[in-house]
Amino acid sequence: MQHKKQNLLNLLQRIFVNKYSFVLFVFFAYLIFFDDHNLIKRFKTKQEINQLEQEYLYYIDEIEANKAEINHLKNDSVYLEKFAREKYFMKKDNEEVFILK
Repeated sequence: MQHKKQNLLNLLQRIFVNKYSFVLFVFFAYLIFFDDHNLIKRFKTKQEINQLEQEYLYYIDEIEANKAEINHLKNDSVYLEKFAREKYFMKKDNEEVFILK
């Protein structure tokens, strides 16, 4: 066990003593954590883009459903009356409306 730890320490020491490896390590650390376009910001931005694309698709579907609803309301007077009664509690002059909850 002690021998494995010693080998690992020697390997790490050789890697970090080599000036080229050290420069590469510092460069990648800079890119990952400190750059203006670092990997952490890119990951968060990608998540936000995915969320906005899902919202976009949801609203496109809602727009299509609302257009169909408007078309149905414009062309069907019976449906328009039903919609007005259910959503806005409208009534005819000679009626009384009771709302039960």
